[in-house]
Amino acid sequence: MRIDTSTPGAPSRLTIGVSITLLMAVWAINFLVVKIGLHYLPALAFASFRVVAAGLFMLLVAPICTRLPLFSPPDNGSLTTGHALSDFWTFAYLGFFGVAVNQLCFTLGLNYTSVTHSSIIVGMAPIYTLTLAVLFGLEQLSLRKALGMAVAFSGVAILASSAGMSHHSPTLLGDAITMCGSLGFAMYVVFGKRVAASYNPLTITTWNFVFGALIALPLALQQFVSLDLLHRWRAVPWQLYACVVYTALFSSTLAYLFYFWLLRYLEASQLASFSYLLPVSAFGLGILFLGERGSWFELLGGALALLGVYAIESTRRSP
Repeated sequence: MRIDTSTPGAPSRLTIGVSITLLMAVWAINFLVVKIGLHYLPALAFASFRVVAAGLFMLLVAPICTRLPLFSPPDNGSLTTGHALSDFWTFAYLGFFGVAVNQLCFTLGLNYTSVTHSSIIVGMAPIYTLTLAVLFGLEQLSLRKALGMAVAFSGVAILASSAGMSHHSPTLLGDAITMCGSLGFAMYVVFGKRVAASYNPLTITTWNFVFGALIALPLALQQFVSLDLLHRWRAVPWQLYACVVYTALFSSTLAYLFYFWLLRYLEASQLASFSYLLPVSAFGLGILFLGERGSWFELLGGALALLGVYAIESTRRSP
């Protein structure tokens, strides 16, 4: 794994590896949590509530994180002051793509498709990320990097075929919505990489979620009123509260904070390549908790996805 040591305070490979492992685990579990939450609440309501709640959680978490050396390197301004108008424009479009578009589409898509389908589509995000990174001149497309992406993609394609994904799929609408969210996150990663060195992770993640929450707030208020939750909040089961807290706090606020911190030290496509592990993790969780059966064909797809990630990473090792 090649780490950008030009950025002050670059962590060790072990720290990076553990952080990525925890991040992928949180996001893999997120597929199941959102699917459970959608049993208790309409998709538009759950999607908008989690985005607004994530923005509120970020405002609560930020003052605590400012005391941690990990998230307080110097940048061009503090959390609330010292920013120019151009800075807020950066925060706004990152919040639009990475928070509003990605999380709203991801949640809405899961309402119409399965965990397996959703994880496979999200797992293809490195393809979009690498393409955008090359187009914007942030990375160079080497032969080994392209071959690694191709191997990992072939593994995801095998998983997709074993899951019955095709243009005849009855979940085509959900798959299309999920893909829009995945494209939004790819744009967030690439655009975020362009400015990652200019802000500390806490500052930019906080403002991203603030703007994302403001975008989703009108929809959340409309859903809150239409469902009459002001008078029915006591009837809401604890499972729904747990799902909203998990998706807003862990898979959104804390996960994005660590993701942007990792983005300071890794290439955009390098970090995104670990998304290939999400379909493999989702299949494993499905077998463990949903009683699904894994086939040798699916195991082959998972092995190829892992091999592709290894091949991509082997091109970045420090000399």
